[in-house]
Amino acid sequence: MNFLPMTMRRNGVQCMTPPSETLLEVSGIGKHFGGLAALNDVSLHILRGEIYGLIGPNGAGKTTLFNIVTGLYQLDSGNFTFDGTGYVSCKPHLLAQAGIARTFQNIRLFANMSALENVMVGRHVRTRCGIWGALARHAAARAEERAIIGRARELLRYVGVNRPPQTLAKNLSYGEQRRLEIARALATDPKLLALDEPAAGMNATETESLKTLLQTIRADGITVLLIEHDVKLIMGLCDRVTVLDYGKKIAEGVPHEVRNNPAVIEAYLGGGSA
Repeated sequence: MNFLPMTMRRNGVQCMTPPSETLLEVSGIGKHFGGLAALNDVSLHILRGEIYGLIGPNGAGKTTLFNIVTGLYQLDSGNFTFDGTGYVSCKPHLLAQAGIARTFQNIRLFANMSALENVMVGRHVRTRCGIWGALARHAAARAEERAIIGRARELLRYVGVNRPPQTLAKNLSYGEQRRLEIARALATDPKLLALDEPAAGMNATETESLKTLLQTIRADGITVLLIEHDVKLIMGLCDRVTVLDYGKKIAEGVPHEVRNNPAVIEAYLGGGSA
């Protein structure tokens, strides 16, 4: 893996540097759907090298915020800065090239393609030869294709999909499909990996294994932004957490501060709805 070197430990996991520099800063984001305010003046910042959690009741605006910073939705107000570049709107493929990769709440694999091919699709955001090189099959294109295949195989091993690479995605277990989505996202060489409920539908063993994988990803130099309904996972994994409710930020801080925040207890943790 072409990840950054590891030189220290935090939360029992090696990492390159303590998080300090802001990688993603969201400023005053607003988004409306008709007369409904999905997000209202939301601001937050994510430090390079941390695992950052975003939680809140259903309909709080978490996925809307994800969709804005990954280019699927256009914001109505505000802006965000990623790795020093400011954005008001941008196409998803350009944000992927800038270093933001994501997965979705509902699995979106190419079911009739192999696990290897699914990861290769993600890798093509970093290719250089383009369509004409692929058609011409010149030496540089062939060498690049070999490199893509090699990286895809490496990523399958990295995330723990231990099936033959030619196994169709639809024939993988649910947990393996979740891991395959992460591998495809990692194939873009992201600086920020945004995961929308990656533990959804997983049993306790699979969730614990996912936690270990995310710690490894962070330790290897990638910042993680995580939406998750599993409060125990969020509180045991994230460095900092933001809570949304009805499109507004109601709390932000380290897990124990958020867990004990009265507004959070009332709106989310004590409401029985995630």
